[in-house]
Amino acid sequence: MTDIDKKACRETYDKVRDDSTETSWAAFKYDGSTIVPAGDGDNYEDFKSMCKDDERLFGYVRFMTGDEMSKRAKFALITWVGEGISGLQRARVSTDKTLVKDVVQNFAKEFMVSEQWELQEDYIQMELKKAGGANYDAQAE
Repeated sequence: MTDIDKKACRETYDKVRDDSTETSWAAFKYDGSTIVPAGDGDNYEDFKSMCKDDERLFGYVRFMTGDEMSKRAKFALITWVGEGISGLQRARVSTDKTLVKDVVQNFAKEFMVSEQWELQEDYIQMELKKAGGANYDAQAE
């Protein structure tokens, strides 16, 4: 049975949510059968580098969206399941995600990804923009 270190994961999650920090991402991974913080930082490329074929992890990432008139933070919950993960472990990620969602409660969009191109910042930004509703940037086109 999988467990989560709620206190440690909540502290890492709160760093990403806190506007007074530069922290823009947090990762959570399996340590045996417990989900624990795997790191955090201010460079999205560092998070992407953690997403390897033999890894399964959860990421909470802050992206800035909007136009020149209105910038705001949007948050994404990213579930990474590498191509080298077994079918059983792959299936468990889906059920274990509910534990992560007990901690990571505020996000605009959820992503389930297993290929590096799905982690491209432009792709995620576009999907967050779609999830955000009204697109006032269209006035400039």
